[in-house]
Amino acid sequence: MSGYLESVLVLLAINIILAYAAFLPMVAGQLNLGVAAFVAIGAYSAGYLSNSFGLHPVPAALMAVAIAALTGWLVAFPILRTRGIYLALATFALNQVVQGTILNLNVVGGASGYPVPAHIGFPVVAAFSLAVIVLVFLAFRTRFGISVTAVSDDERVADLMGLSVRGVQSAAFTAGAALAGLAGALYAHHFNYIEAQNYGVLFSIYIVLYVLLGGTQTVYGPLLGAAVFTLLPELLRGSAAWRYVIFACLIIAIMSLRPQGVILKRAWFSK
Repeated sequence: MSGYLESVLVLLAINIILAYAAFLPMVAGQLNLGVAAFVAIGAYSAGYLSNSFGLHPVPAALMAVAIAALTGWLVAFPILRTRGIYLALATFALNQVVQGTILNLNVVGGASGYPVPAHIGFPVVAAFSLAVIVLVFLAFRTRFGISVTAVSDDERVADLMGLSVRGVQSAAFTAGAALAGLAGALYAHHFNYIEAQNYGVLFSIYIVLYVLLGGTQTVYGPLLGAAVFTLLPELLRGSAAWRYVIFACLIIAIMSLRPQGVILKRAWFSK
């Protein structure tokens, strides 16, 4: 496998994990514009653990997932007290706080970036991505998935049915943070260099777009959205400078024709 093809496939695998990291809060009724914050936490935590303590990348990544999940759980309580645009602004602010903090931490390179010599290859990244896909699919066939769907459909009815709406939303937010941390850890250990400047709010918006394009009504949507946003620009690479214009026009056309996402709940393969 060529280095270029491997890099594209690694980005696809990581973007799939990121898509599900944004999907879980969104399907519970939360627009999280702070996904990149948890990606940064995962990337820098895993990099620091492997650099400073000599941990193998896999256990370092798993510990980074725990750190990102704990952070997500702690910030979920104050952030989820907000609704709508205020929730988006709160998660946006969280993204800025995390990015600004990392930029001022000399122990992890600050604004100069942070090299991560320990390396993991495509098979490990692909295995993690496949595991995430399977776990998300299985989760939405459990009580947790049914509860998240119920909260997404109607919070008041879900509350009347005895569901803890705040608890379900906090769990979805925490799970999304954990997946974002995993994606960051995998990126850090495959590409071996991370910069805090890459984890701004624009990165979070791109991740949210993966979900919006594919659709939030089924677990297949984020998978499709991540694939389109990752592979389509590469397929248009032959168009040189015009490829991003063509790509943007295609996205506008798709969203105009299918504003609820490409894959709807009534699709035969969502059953």
